[in-house]
Amino acid sequence: MSNTTKGNAGLPSAMLAKAEVLIEALPYFQRYAGRTFVVKYGGHAMGNPEAARDFAEDIVLLKAVGINPVVVHGGGPQIGAMLEKLGVESTFVDGLRVTDKATAEIAEMVLSGGINKQLVSWISGAGGKAIGISGKDGGLVTATKAVRTSRDPESNIERVVDLGFVGEPSTVDTSVIDTAVASGLIPIIAPIAAGEDGHTYNINADTMAGAIAAALGAARLFLLTDVQGVLDKQGNLLTDLDPAKIEALKADGTIQGGMIPKLDTCVKAVEAGCEAAVVLDGRVGHAMLLEFFTARGAGTLVQA
Repeated sequence: MSNTTKGNAGLPSAMLAKAEVLIEALPYFQRYAGRTFVVKYGGHAMGNPEAARDFAEDIVLLKAVGINPVVVHGGGPQIGAMLEKLGVESTFVDGLRVTDKATAEIAEMVLSGGINKQLVSWISGAGGKAIGISGKDGGLVTATKAVRTSRDPESNIERVVDLGFVGEPSTVDTSVIDTAVASGLIPIIAPIAAGEDGHTYNINADTMAGAIAAALGAARLFLLTDVQGVLDKQGNLLTDLDPAKIEALKADGTIQGGMIPKLDTCVKAVEAGCEAAVVLDGRVGHAMLLEFFTARGAGTLVQA
């Protein structure tokens, strides 16, 4: 006789637990059927084959239950590795790579080529149908040159820093995404866009995802990163934030470093039409599903 613990009606407890998970998720399936989720998938997470498989399965599951996932991917580590291989040195300002013409060409090759098609392949392997595009395709995103300033600590003089071919989204035309989704496809988007000046610009993937989520009126923007979410000074996860709370936490030093631009992206997205944004740990298996389809959640939710 099997030593499996039996639940009600003689069914194994593991089977009953699975049924309970589905029942817990049902209201979310019903509420968000036909809505759009924009997911930013970072370059660091792509180095883990198991995490990549979980991610692809999550995206295919979302599509299967009637939600329309749109993926925007990064690729900083992969671009860095290729630049190093080719002997091209990089410098950074506020986390943004200073991008000359040669670096921009390499970034486009890595992002729109290798990484984009690898993600399409992963999703295909999980049973989905994906199409790889960039911000250039169908005029999806038009970029403007990003401008940053830096203050000299000795003279206190502020100067403009030329980042080269680093851009920010100025306009988003979702027609190509709408067409892909209507055809049953999952768009996988590389953060490369053309500017009105005809040049090609590399765009931060978080920023690109936020702009697209706002333009689509997405139900959720997910920023998958390598930390649990926003933590308080005692190391506890802050599960719900709004723009006012975020400003207060920035002011008292709770939110600092690389988390600041991520939350700025979240705030900008939710104030421009995205229903809510979430920062969560992409290293955790199926973290996106745990955040959205359970009452407990798994990251930091930002709402306007």
